[in-house]
Amino acid sequence: MSGNTIGRVFRITTWGESHGAALGAVIDGCPPGLSLSQGQIQAVLDRRKPGGQRFASPRQEADRVEILSGVFEGKTTGTPIALLIRNRDADSGAYEHLRSVFRPGHGDYTYYRKYGLRDHRGGGRASGRETAARVAAGAVASLVTEAAGIQVLAYTVALGGICISRGSPGRIRRESLENSLYCPDPEAAARMLDRLAEIRQQGDTLGGIVEIVVRGCPAGLGEPVFDKMDADLAGALMSIGTVKGVEIGAGFSVADMLGSESNDPLSPGGFLSNTSGGILAGITSGEEIVMRVACKPIPSISRSQQTIDAEGHPTTLSIGGRHDVCVIPRIVPVCEAMVQIVLADHLLRQKAVTP
Repeated sequence: MSGNTIGRVFRITTWGESHGAALGAVIDGCPPGLSLSQGQIQAVLDRRKPGGQRFASPRQEADRVEILSGVFEGKTTGTPIALLIRNRDADSGAYEHLRSVFRPGHGDYTYYRKYGLRDHRGGGRASGRETAARVAAGAVASLVTEAAGIQVLAYTVALGGICISRGSPGRIRRESLENSLYCPDPEAAARMLDRLAEIRQQGDTLGGIVEIVVRGCPAGLGEPVFDKMDADLAGALMSIGTVKGVEIGAGFSVADMLGSESNDPLSPGGFLSNTSGGILAGITSGEEIVMRVACKPIPSISRSQQTIDAEGHPTTLSIGGRHDVCVIPRIVPVCEAMVQIVLADHLLRQKAVTP
């Protein structure tokens, strides 16, 4: 299976399945001499792990990370960093009835058509559990970005049709997100929780929108044609299984604007607006990078659905087992990780072209 690696200079390869022995990541291209401990990576993984939120999967995975290589006496060595996260609470028997049945909304059918077989245990490689490896790798990438003064912050702006009261993204701080949904609006967060409880009783799931803001990013990152910064960021975010749409800056609303409205005027003191979301012609402008991702509802629902089996026979399916009601909030640190990985790669690439 190709397509498991992202990055040109700072390269991440993830591996493993939801119900395999373990999953993890190999990071190649990380500069030497950066301070790195298992505790630093663990702190980020703890924000994503299952069993920690009211509407999350009850699967109890500690997601304890092990650093197998690339770190000596607390410093990165410049050689590949191998990270391991063992699966401790897999219940593969709960998926046996799905061995020859395709779950609607999952990758079961497309994996089968591509490879001629599939791992039916929790979706295998297509499972959202694969994102644990991304989060661990993102923690390493943050060593590069934070050394450059860059901060990446993601948060919930909508869930099940309930939206936060909008303000400037620049006003949102991580300390305002200390709730179970990583939502900066406490009143909206309370209504989102009520909505989640209602939908769980109906045996259904919800989607939502996550916004990601990058602060302190210097101007000049990104390539002019095929490796545009916005293209790479959008591709990285779209590689997350739940994401079905990405907006940067004003996003789709620019289609309704005049040129005089969408352009960001410049002054001796800098840009007077940021409709572009911090990226112009694929290169960062020095303004905040602002992105939003649309996350689909989790397809594993207990309500009856129409499907087919491997022989093409029609059947109905109701999915039990341990599943989240919504990918939010566990997807929030995954979005941050993917942005960190892209930014770290472009920062190191830029070093090769500037004196």
